[in-house]
Amino acid sequence: MGSDTCCSLSLATCTLGGILPARPAASRILPGVRGEGEMAKTDTVTAAQLDGWFESISNWGRWGDDDQRGALNLITDAKRAEAASLVSEGAIVSCAQELPKRPAPDNPTPVIHAMQGAGDVTRGGGGGASDMIAINPHGYATTHLDALCHIFHNDQMYNGYPASMVTSLGARLNSIMAGQDGIVSRGVLLDIPALCGVDYLEPGERILVADLEAAEERQGVRVTSGDILLVRTGRDERNAAEGRWDPMTGGLAGLSGETAPWLRERDVAVLGGDGVSDALPSLVPEWAMPIHALALVALGVHLIDNMQLSRVAAACEEFERWEFQLTLAPLRLAQGTGSPVNPIALF
Repeated sequence: MGSDTCCSLSLATCTLGGILPARPAASRILPGVRGEGEMAKTDTVTAAQLDGWFESISNWGRWGDDDQRGALNLITDAKRAEAASLVSEGAIVSCAQELPKRPAPDNPTPVIHAMQGAGDVTRGGGGGASDMIAINPHGYATTHLDALCHIFHNDQMYNGYPASMVTSLGARLNSIMAGQDGIVSRGVLLDIPALCGVDYLEPGERILVADLEAAEERQGVRVTSGDILLVRTGRDERNAAEGRWDPMTGGLAGLSGETAPWLRERDVAVLGGDGVSDALPSLVPEWAMPIHALALVALGVHLIDNMQLSRVAAACEEFERWEFQLTLAPLRLAQGTGSPVNPIALF
């Protein structure tokens, strides 16, 4: 189920804030969770707050003036060993969408997959099959990792490097090669629809710090330094129930900008979600994608967009734990601004 407004609940439940401005006001009733007549909590983040947080939470210079890895530095050998210790069942779950080859409202540049050799046209008894793939890794459909050069703020990218270092030939600094050896750490899934007692959040609904901490409490887990944090909004469930839509015009559920200081406080290494982490549209015109700007540029936190989180959520329910080893590896694309990825959760 979905709804048109947001709930305002105690810390033990859900306090989603903010809605699409054009949507009519209506009461969101969550059976067994809240009653009719409660006020919806609104996201009140301002441009001045976002400007201040950009400065106060910045990781620029934290790992040296020449650093290009950002918060990946938080994933130490000890952290990877901790993540490995979480593998006890032997179960593996992909957290990626199937590569989207069909045009759709959220996929105007589908993956091109062309066969270059096949078995229906043979040259005698031998031969083989081969294909060609062309991918735009960014957008709202392909599961991908954003490099730290993907977003600029005030003509700068992470660690104060000028945006001009990304040219028509590619990124000279902060490219996707920061993850060339792979990314392996403790993964933590926070399931916000489960917290709120719904199948999915509606586009434009904003997840607040109180929601993240309420999900931690409900699930008996805590986000710690060096973790890969995954936040589920139920986007796939909404796709199945109501059809796919264009996030550019219809919005997406996601994190409020107020969560950025919390991400810094917890020292999250990588942030991922089944949307693009940002709640869309932004309520602050000067900040089109606050989480993208604050995470990638200020914090140096790589983002995983358009993940498939339904299956890993089901595995978490089955194993009764919301922590696991998570591994992913971007393509070794020199000067690249992003890469398709297939994140794998191991239980």
